[in-house]
Amino acid sequence: MNRIDPAPRLAICLAALTVASPGLQAASTATASTPATAPAASATGGAIAAPTAAEWQPQQLKLSYSGFTTLYSCDGIEEKVRLILLAFGARKDLTVTATGCNEGASRPSRFAWVRAEFNSLKPAADPAAATAVKSTWVKVQIAPNRPNFMGAGECELVEQMRDMLQKGFQLRNPDFRTSCVPHHITMADYSLTAEVLKTAAP
Repeated sequence: MNRIDPAPRLAICLAALTVASPGLQAASTATASTPATAPAASATGGAIAAPTAAEWQPQQLKLSYSGFTTLYSCDGIEEKVRLILLAFGARKDLTVTATGCNEGASRPSRFAWVRAEFNSLKPAADPAAATAVKSTWVKVQIAPNRPNFMGAGECELVEQMRDMLQKGFQLRNPDFRTSCVPHHITMADYSLTAEVLKTAAP
């Protein structure tokens, strides 16, 4: 039995397909030679977020801290809460006051009552308003050594600040993870990531 060479038949089929769809070959060539347009990337490798019009919103929130693993002085917890709020985009004129430290203001205590007054950004109701602030969504993380002012053993503070952070800031894609065990410290017992609004560079 004679074997029919498929090459001529394939050439005839391709020719017919080209006649029937004259734009097919051109489109395929363009697709192969023209790379897809990728979004501009930031210095850290992520896509650059488009600016967002935002406005400042005043916040007055309280935190009742009770620590088993880590004790803070009133001075110490004031500074730690202040740094966390700034990391989430609070305006720099915030005030944080701690009271009720049963060992005095400068000695580590198991309990503290913290009051924070600050301004945070939210999407502007009127982007054209004179009070609108140019801002952008930025991903932040709170975890041991991230930022470097956070240490191991601060799981209880992060866990107890959750309500303050959720009420005080506009958060996108928040992910709170805490596994606090009294008198036990690991480098993976807390992690908080979220996208927050921060003022954009001029």
